[in-house]
Formats: sequence, C-alpha cells, structure tokens
Amino acid sequence: MTKPILFLGNRTYSSWSMRPWFALKYSGLDFDEIDVELDADGYGQAQVQAALAASPTGRVPALHMGELKLWDSLAICEWANEQAPSANLWPKDVGARALARAVVCEMHSGFGEIRNNLTCNIRRKVQEQNWNAATLSEMERLDDIWSGLLAQFGGPYLFGEKPTIADAFYIPMATRMRTYSVSLSTEAASYRDFILATPEFLEWEAAAAKQWKPFTRAAHDTVYD
Repeated sequence: MTKPILFLGNRTYSSWSMRPWFALKYSGLDFDEIDVELDADGYGQAQVQAALAASPTGRVPALHMGELKLWDSLAICEWANEQAPSANLWPKDVGARALARAVVCEMHSGFGEIRNNLTCNIRRKVQEQNWNAATLSEMERLDDIWSGLLAQFGGPYLFGEKPTIADAFYIPMATRMRTYSVSLSTEAASYRDFILATPEFLEWEAAAAKQWKPFTRAAHDTVYD
C-alpha cells in the first residue's frame, strides 16, 4: 500500500497544517511528511510554486495518496477517519458525533476575529492584550465550547477519554490562548494545559523548534514586541 504524504506549512505559524497532522497521528496511520517552504515568492497570494505543486489551491496542508490528491484540513481529517475506523476519530455515539461535527465546522468556518488578531505563533509568549469586543466575544465562545464539552463528556479530551477530530481542530486555538496569555475559566484552562502537554503536541512543538528560522515575508515574530 502506498504511504500517504502530508504536505505541511511552517510548523510554528501554520495552524491549518496542525489539524490534519494531529488527526493522522490519532488515527495510527503511517504517513510521510514534507515541509513546504512558504517564505518564497508568491506568499500571501497562494502562488508559492512548491505549494501549487502540492495542492491546486496553492495552499497547504495537502495529502497525496498515490494519484489521489486532497486539500483542505477537514477533508483530510475525514479521509483519515474512513481509513482508520477503529480509531474513532469521530465519537461512537450518534449524538456526540453530531455535536463533534458541529463544533469542528464552527472552528472550520468561524472565529475570524481570533484568527486575525491572535496570529498563530507557537514559539511566542506575550502579555495579554486589550482585545476588541468582537474578539472577546469569540474568546468567550471558545471557553464555553471547551468547558461545556468537558462537563458533558468528562474529559480529558473534548469528547471523553480519547482524542477526536474536534481536539485536532482546537489545538491551534489552545496555542493561541497560551501565546497571548488569554484569561480562561478554570475548566477551559485545564483543557489548554492538558492538550498542549500531550505527546503528539510535544512532538509537533519539537519539530517546529528544530525547523524554525526567521520568516521574512510576514512579521510573525515582531507582533506585540
């Protein structure tokens, strides 16, 4: 069987690359990884040649499985779920599964204020800022999701004892909450601390630290200096 290849963006800054990587790790599937250099001509216009070679959208992540080429984080996660059904990347219970899909889709299409104002940078730690009302509203919504799911399903993951695609999708938000020292409820903070101490995240973080170099085409490491 051909081993799938996951094409990733910069591991320090690319939140969307994290999501399918964690889902594939949770699935137990064996896969190769290729880091795409995005600090190149065409960045910001989805015209980096190495990314266009991996994905028709010019964006990563992307997954190649023989002649099959997939793009979009959620599509790759769904592929992993179908390839490894015993991993239960979606909860077994039909109601919990529907709820998991709802919160994943909310993450996939929402939280624009947090994305824009708290750019992903897993190596930075800064003091909490005076966020605008729209950003604070999204932070409250994020806290409600995490604390509500922990209360409903008992933790330590969002849907109980095993990680799901929901965790894969919210890990990048946990890094943002840590990077920008965002105040959270006790319950939500416990999830942030737990998920960022899992072996999978520590593996990602170590790879990001090893890979890191200055990114010249965006001011990722000067924000709030």
